[in-house]
Amino acid sequence: MSDELRTRREFLRAGGCAIAAACAIGSLDLGALPVAAIAGEAAGAERRYTIPAADSVNIDHSEQIILVRYQGKVMGMSLGCPHEHAAVRWVEKDHRFQCTKHDSRYQQDGAHISGRSTRNLDRFAIRRDGDGVLLDFDHWFQSDKDPAGWAAAEVAV
Repeated sequence: MSDELRTRREFLRAGGCAIAAACAIGSLDLGALPVAAIAGEAAGAERRYTIPAADSVNIDHSEQIILVRYQGKVMGMSLGCPHEHAAVRWVEKDHRFQCTKHDSRYQQDGAHISGRSTRNLDRFAIRRDGDGVLLDFDHWFQSDKDPAGWAAAEVAV
């Protein structure tokens, strides 16, 4: 594994403690959001998630992943805003994600709408696996560096 991939993975795992603490003190107010907490299953270097039955926002706190089913597609995105890696939260009334630090806004599919961030939410490589999807945490796509890879990081359901 390259140093860049190792550093990214370590950052995501370390950031999980900060996000879990924020959830615990209520800054993300998960109780009031239409967000389901999920847990994936380890599958080698990947993690397996059951495909949500309907359009929804699902968060795996331990892996810092947002799994979204939206308009017949499933995407796995980083829970961290690309600007400074603060947690994003789902804003139900506006049907979008928003950074908890600088208020960057993102559509349901992770596309950047406005704010300090200069790109979309990072997406992880994803593939279909029966009634589930596999996310590869060693391979992610940044929309400014690999727009085609970012756009392709979804599966049809």
